[in-house]
Amino acid sequence: MLLCVTASHKTASFDLLERLSRTPDDVASTLVELAPCVQGAVVLATCNRFEAYVELDEPVTAAGAIGVEAVLEAVESTTGVTARELDGAYAVHAGRRVAEHLFSVASGLESVVSGEGEIAGQVRRALKTARKDGTTSPELERLFQRASQAQRKVKNVTALGRAGRSLVRLALELADSRIADWSAERVLLVGTGAYAAVTLATLRERGAENISVYSPSGRAEIFAAKHGIRPVAEADYARTAARSSLLITCTTATEPVLGLEQLQRPVGIAAAGCPVGASTGSAPHSQLVVDLGMPRNVDPAIASLEGVALLDLETIRLHAPLEELQATDAARSVVREAADTFHVVGARQSVTPSVVALRSHIFSLLDTEIARARARGDEDGKVEQALRHLAGVLLHTPTTRAHELAASGRADDFAAALATLYGIEPEQPGAAASATA
Repeated sequence: MLLCVTASHKTASFDLLERLSRTPDDVASTLVELAPCVQGAVVLATCNRFEAYVELDEPVTAAGAIGVEAVLEAVESTTGVTARELDGAYAVHAGRRVAEHLFSVASGLESVVSGEGEIAGQVRRALKTARKDGTTSPELERLFQRASQAQRKVKNVTALGRAGRSLVRLALELADSRIADWSAERVLLVGTGAYAAVTLATLRERGAENISVYSPSGRAEIFAAKHGIRPVAEADYARTAARSSLLITCTTATEPVLGLEQLQRPVGIAAAGCPVGASTGSAPHSQLVVDLGMPRNVDPAIASLEGVALLDLETIRLHAPLEELQATDAARSVVREAADTFHVVGARQSVTPSVVALRSHIFSLLDTEIARARARGDEDGKVEQALRHLAGVLLHTPTTRAHELAASGRADDFAAALATLYGIEPEQPGAAASATA
């Protein structure tokens, strides 16, 4: 059985999501170790959600409740967030609902900005991390691979991708009211990951030219050379930050990388390195700081500095536009169809061992009868042909019925019937699923 425990911007506070995102990489491995019934786990942690996808050993009684309890215990063990603190801040999806939820998430339908594109890459990276850590499972592999396929179809056949905007784009749109001329801005980009590349491209679209990059992890020179901007060394970071008129942070650091020590400057020095009173190209504030990090990259205390305005994810979320209804409706139809297909395929896979066992049994009997017919002189092969036709006719209805039962969640009924009528014991579904994967 598949299970998803999710805390997102729809159910949890920004502060709680920030705490959950500090050590997400340890949750899946801890979860697999904690509960024997957990067959695999994938954790998706982004700036606006924290989700654990779990495959449980289905025969376990009350597997759903045990799975949720195991997730909460793993979260507390790795992040320090207790089950009491999470109470009311998370939702649970089980069985058929898991696929539709993940497909919606991957397609950007559950994002702060409907249709934002970054989440698709985050979903793929979550699966990649689980593979590296050895916590994934055949069914979770299939689930996440189909999620990426559903996201691509939503992007290709609906207008959601065109209507939706990323958090980066929305943040810079909000910054427009404070910036008169983007080409005059002295921009400092803090971070060199995927979000930094998206941010840089969006800045250039708006006309920004004077851009520097600083990396807390020491990758500024590589990023700068690749993108044609200036790197900032560790020794120059505070001075560059103090003289920049626009600072955008987007790192994966778990502690703030921009604080009072970087932005406090001597009296008489303005943000852009000009004398007090001179124009810096941005109004009404001399410095705008955009924090796209989760956890926070910026110490909130900088907002108390004169001439500094802070725009963080919590503020951006409050300004997110309403969903584009037509595009969203079309996208949700694609997602529902993809989820239905996922379950039909999964159901057929779950009953496959039983169908294979029945066919093997029938064909074994057929081979015996054909051999007997040949021994009696079936020279023209007509008896063999008739026997093979009869076997096909006999197998058609049970096979069809098996798939119907599987689609309604009753694959075990078919397996039980085989055991009762023929004494056939098919391979376990888990083994079949592994072979299929």
